Amino acid sequence: MTVPSALSETPGTGWRSPQAGLLLVVLFWGANFTALKLAFTQIEPLGLTALRFLLGTAVMAALVYRIEGSLSVPRSAVGPLVLLGLLGNTLYQLVFVEGLFRTSATNSSLILAAMPVAVTLFAGLLGVERVSRRQVGAVLLAFLGVVIVLAARGMDGVALGAKLGDLLMMLAVVLWTAYTLLMRRFPLQGISSLKITTWTLFTGTPGLVLVGIPSLLRTDWSQVTWAGWGGVLYSSLLSLVAAYLLFNRGVRALGASGAAVYSCLTPLVAAGIAIVALGERPTLVHFVGGGMIVAGVLLSRKPGKTAAPADDPAGAAELHAAE
Repeated sequence: MTVPSALSETPGTGWRSPQAGLLLVVLFWGANFTALKLAFTQIEPLGLTALRFLLGTAVMAALVYRIEGSLSVPRSAVGPLVLLGLLGNTLYQLVFVEGLFRTSATNSSLILAAMPVAVTLFAGLLGVERVSRRQVGAVLLAFLGVVIVLAARGMDGVALGAKLGDLLMMLAVVLWTAYTLLMRRFPLQGISSLKITTWTLFTGTPGLVLVGIPSLLRTDWSQVTWAGWGGVLYSSLLSLVAAYLLFNRGVRALGASGAAVYSCLTPLVAAGIAIVALGERPTLVHFVGGGMIVAGVLLSRKPGKTAAPADDPAGAAELHAAE
């Protein structure tokens, strides 16, 4: 298997280390919730999603071609990659962006933080993996944390729109879980995780553009300010492209379990930035529920698994859904 040089370089030290890269990923993903919320004031969610994925896909394609010298995949992989793109990009992103538009950045980040626990739960139910008693306890702990977050009061109150946004985020968790588990089942050996991700962008972005065209046509582009264009550029180049490259490098160096520790910081960063930039005010209930979710994620990781395979797109996918 040919490993892309940009993802297999010898880990550096200090600011060039995989750990430093993962901290940047936490910052990029944590700030992405606020960047998108600010951009929604200028560009409708579906139109913004279409723009950011068009730009992100173009940049990822250029990177893959430069690193690997080709964008081709075996013909047998095209069908699975089409399904993964529709599920993990088209459907997931539509639900994610509509959910984020309706609820708070804090609630969104906390609910999505339960993603690895959801993967553990469904992997056990479907017989994909054996689930230990500790992992069962972790699932129950995180599930209770999500319930507490959903029942929290103090930011968006009991407004129907906010609650609908929370439910859409729960649906996003289910969709990303299905995407991760299907990636484990499909025969994609011999294809780098970078190329798999790029192909799922190829196959998932057209649907996002098609759905986003009406809102793009309604947008008065002369009124779009730095908030709109900044949100598009940030969510495309930093949260989508740069964060993926850094996160995948971290998974390769530290394993999925090691990267999970860093990903658990994302809700804290997201809440902190939302407090400053959006004026959100998390309550004590949010912190209690969020703490239970993070604890459940950490407990759900299998002990002793500190290294990832040479290319483990499913292990990386399990943890990065905030882009």
